[in-house]
Amino acid sequence: MKIEFAPLNIPLARRLQTAAVFQWVFSFLLLAQCCCGVFIILLLGNYWFLPVLYALWLYIDWDTPQTGGRRSKWIRNWTVWRYFKDYFPIHLTKTSGLDPSHNYLFGFHPHGILVAGAFANFCTESTGFKELFPGLTPYLHILPLWFGCPFFRDYVMSTGLVSASKKSVSHVLNYGRGGNVAVIVIGGAEESLDAHPGGLTLSILKRKGFVKMALKYGAHLVPVFSFGENELFKQVANPRGSRLRTLQEKLQKIMGFALPLFHARGVFQYSFGLMPYRKPIHTVGRIQDEVKIQFPIQSPFSFVKVQVRILASWLVESVHCFGANQVNGSCFSRVAS
Repeated sequence: MKIEFAPLNIPLARRLQTAAVFQWVFSFLLLAQCCCGVFIILLLGNYWFLPVLYALWLYIDWDTPQTGGRRSKWIRNWTVWRYFKDYFPIHLTKTSGLDPSHNYLFGFHPHGILVAGAFANFCTESTGFKELFPGLTPYLHILPLWFGCPFFRDYVMSTGLVSASKKSVSHVLNYGRGGNVAVIVIGGAEESLDAHPGGLTLSILKRKGFVKMALKYGAHLVPVFSFGENELFKQVANPRGSRLRTLQEKLQKIMGFALPLFHARGVFQYSFGLMPYRKPIHTVGRIQDEVKIQFPIQSPFSFVKVQVRILASWLVESVHCFGANQVNGSCFSRVAS
């Protein structure tokens, strides 16, 4: 295989963008394991009292990821996130205003491999969420297991990440004054196994729990689509029914998260590695009267069908708005059950 190396005269800004994305990929893939390793090393060494004190703090603080987390405005405004956003780049598009007196549930699609669009838009201030939607506070919900990792849990909470448990979503949507936004990646980790460039498979038809939560608390349901999310990485072919896919699905049931075999480019060369490709991401949300939920008029499944219909119409429109290279005719090929 011929390796295509990056030129030496790359502008400093692009190098900083690459460094920003590298630290994000490292944080996503390895930081939790490193934090657990540091905790064990300290526990077995002369500074054993530090992890013991932290364990006591962890016991006291255990429910925080389910009660709104502990975000840091300073961390969310780090300059590194601006370079992270510019690497792709990532754009957040406003199609209509959202009343801050209401609570909202954003149903985010698709998961992609590493959910770059959701992180940039809702866990940092780099794309201007606060300016576009004043008075709203986004909470991105992720698997609860990550909040059991020492040190790592505190870092991810500082960006606005919270648990995807029912208690956590209820806490966000039950805020009496309004202005809270629960962001849920509907397809979950399972959908990452279908993240291939040039195609799109959504796992949504059996995902009615998020609609039930919105019904229960009278939240407004807003479908959100991140165009270009599936273009960031290539994935080893794993069609349903194949040996690889069967193994991945079994491991997912055991561990609680999926293991897609993905690859893209490297830091200093463009031929292989785990760095995402520089592909634009356009994140768009749309609220319509038909998906403003009033409890308990309609069934959850009817709202899932509405969401599918809205997403399908977006994919047609996106060819004109974001370019045919972002969404082709086979993009909305299948909605998985």
